[in-house]
Amino acid sequence: MNIKKSVLFILLILIIDQWSKIYIKTHFVLGESVEVFNWFKILFIENEGAAWGAKLSDVLPISDNIGKLVLTVFRLFAIFGIGYWLFDVIKKKASNTLIWAVSLIFAGALGNILDSVFYGAIFNESYNEVATLFSDEPYGKLFYGKVVDMLYFPMVDSTWPSWMPMVGGQNFRFFEPVFNIADTAISTGVGILLVFNKRAFNKEEEAAVEANETLQDQEVLKE
Repeated sequence: MNIKKSVLFILLILIIDQWSKIYIKTHFVLGESVEVFNWFKILFIENEGAAWGAKLSDVLPISDNIGKLVLTVFRLFAIFGIGYWLFDVIKKKASNTLIWAVSLIFAGALGNILDSVFYGAIFNESYNEVATLFSDEPYGKLFYGKVVDMLYFPMVDSTWPSWMPMVGGQNFRFFEPVFNIADTAISTGVGILLVFNKRAFNKEEEAAVEANETLQDQEVLKE
């Protein structure tokens, strides 16, 4: 897989991700949902923090705004790191499995960072109203955007039996997290690396072995 195919693949994911987010943002009120199937809903929420809605301000003595800025800056550094990793594995002609996986992770990370960097400066709030793209009254500014999530799969929505200690009678729901296309790309890429680890890193290991053997041969010749 060459860099051209990787870039086209990343662009395709970004287009789908950003189109879905902009559509939801400009057609749904925050908290609004549409049932597609009884186990799948489109539910519009916004995530101000990291995965699962966690915030730095929840664990560190800093304000929500500072925590949001730190998280966005961290994501930017991560993007550059993943981008370099992708360029490196393509340059070294690593296995297609590894390149596809890293491309997915990069596309997903970039999709969410676009929300974090720009959405606060181009959308107004979605509370009790549908947001407007390029609003004259944006809800924030650059680097303070919220990530748009909408994919919700409550495959099991039931109640714990009353006889169970601690949780009896309480609501039980699986799968509860709400996510987006970018999150799906990241999870898929990581999943590929975990499940197909040997296949992903096979060529890279072979190239490293060959390079090491070549270096040893050159040292022997010098002697």
